[in-house]
Amino acid sequence: MPLVTTGELVARAATDRAAVPAFNIITLEHAEAVVAGAEAAGAPVVLQVSENAVKFHHGRLLPLARAAAAVAEQAAVPVALHLDHVQSDDLLRQAPDAGFSSVMYDAAHLPYADNLAATRAAADWAHAEGLWIEAELGQVGGKPGQPALDAHAPGARTDPAEARAFVADSGVDALAVAVGSSHAMITRTAVLDHGLIERLAAALDVPLVLHGSSGVPDDELTAAVTGGITKVNVGTALNVAMTGAVRDLLADRPDAVDPRAYLGVGREAMARTAERITALLRARA
Repeated sequence: MPLVTTGELVARAATDRAAVPAFNIITLEHAEAVVAGAEAAGAPVVLQVSENAVKFHHGRLLPLARAAAAVAEQAAVPVALHLDHVQSDDLLRQAPDAGFSSVMYDAAHLPYADNLAATRAAADWAHAEGLWIEAELGQVGGKPGQPALDAHAPGARTDPAEARAFVADSGVDALAVAVGSSHAMITRTAVLDHGLIERLAAALDVPLVLHGSSGVPDDELTAAVTGGITKVNVGTALNVAMTGAVRDLLADRPDAVDPRAYLGVGREAMARTAERITALLRARA
C-alpha cells in the first residue's frame, strides 16, 4: 500500500489513546522484519533511519531509504518513514527527496537556548518542505558517542513548564521527553516517571515521544501510553533479538557460511519482537 505520513499515524494513535511503534532499522532485514511483525499484529508502524545508521552505510542515505520505502509500499498495513536523531543540517535537507515524511531533529545535547534556536530553524525549514518534525528536551541517556547519563540524574528529566515554552517557541510537532528511559539498554529494567508523563501531557498540546523504549518493561510501556505517550521508539530490542538468533545458529552450525541462513533466523527473531511490541501498543486502542 502507498506510504503514509508519520504525522497521520501519530494523530490517529492520539485519537485512539494508543501509541504508534517506531522501529529503528539498520539493514534491509530490519525493515522486512518490522513490516512482517506489524502485518502479523495488524497495525501500522513507522520505519526509522537514524543518522548513525546512515553513517554505518558510509554516509549514504538513499540506499537504505529506497529499500525501506520499497518494503513499506508492499506492506499490508500502513507504514511511514521517519529520519531519526538528525544533527546534521545536510542530512536533514535530504529527507524530503529520500521519501521521509518526518524527521527528529536532535539538538538536545546543546544548552537550552542553543537547542531552541537550532530546532526553530530546523522546524521552519521542515514545515516549508511539508515535513512533520520531532525534537527532544531533557536528555535521554545512552546515545552513541556521549557519556552515559543516569536517567534519574539532575537535569536529565524534561521540565513541563520549560517543555511548554520550548514547544511554543520552536514550533515542533512532537516532543521526545526524558522520563526515565535510556537508549541502548539490553535489559528491560527501566522505571518511568509516570507522574511526570502525565504532567507533560497536560502541559503540552503536541504528542509525546518515548525514546529508549527497548529497556522498558511491558507494564511500564502500557502505563506510559495511558499517561500520554503517543509514539514509542524501539531499536536495541531488534538488535538483541537478531544477534541472539545469529549467535545460536552459528553455535549450532559452526560450518555455516551462507549469510541467508543466519540473516534469515535473525530476521525472524526481529519480526517476533516487532509483532509483540506492536500488538502491545495496539492493545491500548
